[in-house]
Amino acid sequence: MMAVHLQRPLAAMCCLFLYCLIGVLSSPDPRLREALIELEASMQTGGQMVLTDAEQRLDALLLKLKQEEMSREDFPPAMHFFRAKHLIQTSPIFRLLQKMPKGGALHVHDVSMVDVEWLVKNVTYRPHCYMCSTDNMSVRFIFSSQSPKPLARCSPWVLLENLRAKIVNTTDLDNSIRGNLSLFTDRDPEAVYPSQDVVWDRFEQAFQAVWGLVTYAPVFRDYFYQGLTQFYTDNVMYLELRAMLPEVYELDGSTHNKAWTMKTYQDITKQFVSTHPDFFGARIIFTHQRRANISAVAEAVKEAMQLKKDFPDFLAGFDLVGREDRGKPLWYFRDALSLPAKKGVQLPYFFHAGETDLEGTEVDQNLLDALLLNTSRIGHGFALLRHPVAKDLSRKRGVAVEVCPISNQVLKLVNDLRNHPAAALMLENHPLVISSDDPAMFGASGLSYDFYEAFVGFGGIKSHIGSLKELAMNSIRYSSLSREQQKEALLLWQRRWNTFVTENEFLKIN
Repeated sequence: MMAVHLQRPLAAMCCLFLYCLIGVLSSPDPRLREALIELEASMQTGGQMVLTDAEQRLDALLLKLKQEEMSREDFPPAMHFFRAKHLIQTSPIFRLLQKMPKGGALHVHDVSMVDVEWLVKNVTYRPHCYMCSTDNMSVRFIFSSQSPKPLARCSPWVLLENLRAKIVNTTDLDNSIRGNLSLFTDRDPEAVYPSQDVVWDRFEQAFQAVWGLVTYAPVFRDYFYQGLTQFYTDNVMYLELRAMLPEVYELDGSTHNKAWTMKTYQDITKQFVSTHPDFFGARIIFTHQRRANISAVAEAVKEAMQLKKDFPDFLAGFDLVGREDRGKPLWYFRDALSLPAKKGVQLPYFFHAGETDLEGTEVDQNLLDALLLNTSRIGHGFALLRHPVAKDLSRKRGVAVEVCPISNQVLKLVNDLRNHPAAALMLENHPLVISSDDPAMFGASGLSYDFYEAFVGFGGIKSHIGSLKELAMNSIRYSSLSREQQKEALLLWQRRWNTFVTENEFLKIN
């Protein structure tokens, strides 16, 4: 693997010179070929990163490991993540990526950040937890001090304490609950989820099943702390969480408002940082469903403006969430989304856009509309290659794409991750970050699985230690943190990176 570190102006001049030479040479010149290869390598993500001696030694090891990985017949990025997960876990590259300081996770949703096993074994075994079965083969949960009121289209509520007391072996019950809280399956995932409609319906049902568990106040606090713990354990030092800010409820049925929910998120973050000083913190991106009507979104934007005033350093901004292909396009909400600008209020946007493979539809224009509405980042941006104007604008403005490889595959936008559009974006060093979207729903955790898919899958043999380093740094550079906070976070990250490189450059990980 070559490591070329041309300065950008020099690279541009060399490029022009080499292109001119191609037109006048009568026969292929090996030196010119080598120069073109080096020039192209310098243009990819991390291609102009100057590597230390220790980084180069670790890079040589990574190249050897990647060559062995890519020669496998059962190459994990070429198959569905549900079938590839156990193969990834045995990969020495994955084990090294788990140790790597990955910077920040900038695209993660609130009720899908904690491993489902924790929900089953910790939360559903708590007192006062009731469950009912819906008529569409899902489940719902609620904590209550007395028998809850009947829920439409659901069986009578059953207290799980009593149900488990009657069962000799609770394994089947726990497995059934576990299966309702995520998409992960041991069966053939292509057969279980034959279409986007099927997988999205199951996805939304799983969210509703989790909802009653995690919005119970005692669980809500523990859940967020556990989420921070799991990301921290995966060597993530900062988190930007997309949160619906639900009405969290107590055992007596009373509820808390959004300000209480924000304050709780903030307090738990401070508590976590106080005992984990190398964790930089978390911020909230308030979200609302894109299936809502204009008045509901306008009200949500007004709430976001007030929350930004009340929590200026903790609320990062606002986004619309939900299945893009079935929701209303951003342009439909333009008046509601223009309210902050009209009132002179700074409310950053972090819009989901381009999470679609439908070309030419009204929804397919979301990428351009997100940029028109001054989005700070683009969530997913899977369709960006089909929009050259949006791609050029996002590059020039420094609007990073939040790439979530496993999510895009599980939700059936791409089968083989070598064909993910981000492969082309990485080759031209387009601004992007790697994130995990809804890791618990996919049977993943933290960021390491998605970094593996990005590095080995659509990064291909050309991506190297410089690519990993730049992707990690991007997650801080393109975060909502202030310039001074970014500098501070980068210094903290650099110290951890130096330790990682030093400890792993000669590590025998095979």
